[in-house]
Amino acid sequence: MARQSFHLLIIDPQNDFCDLPTAYCPADPHSGTPVSPALPVPGAHADMLRLAALIRRAGQGLSAMTITLDSHQHLDIAHPGFWQDAAGQAIAPFTQISAAALRSGSYLPRVASARSRAQTYLDALEAAGRYTHMVWPVHCEIGTWGHSIHHDLRLACNQWEETHAAIVTKLLKGMNPWTEHYSALLAEVPDDTDPATQLNTALLDTLRTAERVYIAGEAGSHCVKATTEHIVAHIGAAHLHKLVLIADCMSPVAGFEVQQALFVDEMRAHGLRAATAAEVADELLQNAD
Repeated sequence: MARQSFHLLIIDPQNDFCDLPTAYCPADPHSGTPVSPALPVPGAHADMLRLAALIRRAGQGLSAMTITLDSHQHLDIAHPGFWQDAAGQAIAPFTQISAAALRSGSYLPRVASARSRAQTYLDALEAAGRYTHMVWPVHCEIGTWGHSIHHDLRLACNQWEETHAAIVTKLLKGMNPWTEHYSALLAEVPDDTDPATQLNTALLDTLRTAERVYIAGEAGSHCVKATTEHIVAHIGAAHLHKLVLIADCMSPVAGFEVQQALFVDEMRAHGLRAATAAEVADELLQNAD
């Protein structure tokens, strides 16, 4: 059988999303204590080890790999520093802010002139019916250790690049500080003045050329979910059978386990397949023959 074009899409496999053991965390040069991931997903470290092992064992069956990288400014509408409460006090991470709460003044941007734009954003976000705005811990800040790819996965990808004289495509998303950008395809509320927040047709075209697309990464309840949903919505019905979720190489944000389970069920209903890393390895090795 002729070799097929198999593409591995890895969503946001970054240090800040991984529940890393202390040995994987560098020391803060001022305090000497280990730096901690900002938004660790339970199970993500094990997911990345499985994914790295998959690439090392069976990467010869892959034709291409793409890694998306959540990439934020320090001051971002989804970070605490953007907001304050009605008394002018700082707000805690994991605070949800509804459009109504902003309209009533329960929460406000620290910069008063940002209120109108933030209100427009929250209204549009809720009208889309996908999410209520969440204020996350500062995470995946551009240029930081937390923004970098999980160590073992990076080494496996580097080895694949050197062995096959090919480049793993890196795709940054989330740099616009005015909109959440869970999906690698499309911001939750696209900015008409910023093409990077609009539908990524180039990625869609690349995925359409593949005969199979494997999807893994973090978190299954948010960025993997949003990216896959947008792929399904825009890639075309004729390509849905190509899509495979690597079920044991993604985990949900704590407290969002139901959302991931419902997402996987919904994707199966659209014709996608869920497989384990071991099953995917077998398929890749068959493709390498």
